[in-house]
Amino acid sequence: MAARAYWQGQIRLALVSIPVEVYAATKSGATIAFHQIHEPSGKRINYEKVVQGIGPVDRDEIVKGYEVSKGNYVLLDDDEIEAAKVESRKTLDLVQFVDAGEIDVFYFEKPYYVVPADDLAEEAFVVLREAMRAAKKVGVGQISVRGRETLVSLKPCGKGLVLETMRYEDEVRAAQGYFKDIPATKPDKSLLDLATTLIEQRTAPFEPGEFHDRYVDALKSLIAKKAKSKGKKILEDVAEPETRGGNVIDLMAALKKSVGGKAAPSEPEEPAKKAPAKKAAPAKKRA
Repeated sequence: MAARAYWQGQIRLALVSIPVEVYAATKSGATIAFHQIHEPSGKRINYEKVVQGIGPVDRDEIVKGYEVSKGNYVLLDDDEIEAAKVESRKTLDLVQFVDAGEIDVFYFEKPYYVVPADDLAEEAFVVLREAMRAAKKVGVGQISVRGRETLVSLKPCGKGLVLETMRYEDEVRAAQGYFKDIPATKPDKSLLDLATTLIEQRTAPFEPGEFHDRYVDALKSLIAKKAKSKGKKILEDVAEPETRGGNVIDLMAALKKSVGGKAAPSEPEEPAKKAPAKKAAPAKKRA
């Protein structure tokens, strides 16, 4: 089955319009979903819509409400909410270009692949892609999807483009509130050299296939074993991580051990100290 486009329309740069199709670049992972089951009967538990002091209510009596103060709601009908939706536009206006690294990572939300809609759009598509690549810029604009306006960025990716939906400013918490108590002092050079060496030792090309969700793998294994055991309880032996007596550690010793026991380049190793010579035992007197 062919993939369904997330959005179809035109990328517009001034008087140039490029018909494109946008497809999701990600898919749901192998997550494990659980249902609540009534153990004596083995049947799923259903939920009823109830009102405190009244009991179950009909679905026709349910409307949407926005709480303006404790216990007070503004009630909205579906047609009122529908009328507030943004008119669906099939155009992505690239209103601004920014440096590739200027947008903080926490504004980005979800990536999508962008491809030309037909053969006639390919030439303009390639020109835009290569111009952005040469300038090392990212395009920014807005599209309307299902009645809502979404902030997006656009950048080159291989032979195509990648569109990323983004969060608006009021959706991102300011980092300063979390980082303000962290001291701005610079670390000791010998510690920094050791940490840098450790990072260099573990530097390698990113291979996403080497990483797996071990929790999901363990759950799959457990479910398979449980299905064969016909409901018997199965408890796997899990190795407990080593715990320390306290939070205080010798950072220098830990870093040295991590990089293989070598001293930092700027820190000369101390010569081994000789053990003190033992005193000779006094001679016994003859009787």
